[in-house]
Amino acid sequence: MVSTYAFADSGADIYKTKCSACHGKHGTGDTMLGKNLRLRPLGADEVQERSDDELFAIISKGKNRMPSFDRKLSKDQIRDLVKYIRLLKK
Repeated sequence: MVSTYAFADSGADIYKTKCSACHGKHGTGDTMLGKNLRLRPLGADEVQERSDDELFAIISKGKNRMPSFDRKLSKDQIRDLVKYIRLLKK
């Protein structure tokens, strides 16, 4: 069995390479792209209140200006990313 910590490391690595350009280092959307797109902080209640399945679907299929990652990341990688996003809660 893999520990939650291992998932977090994998999710953190994926986040850093695939998400941080827009969502920022800490998920606050404080990058130039994030500000221009008016991204919500990933730790905000309205993001954290979504189910894991909803977050998985948004990452997989994309939403609004967010691109889909279903051809760039495996299902396991997306699950790890959802777990990492949970760690960004305020």
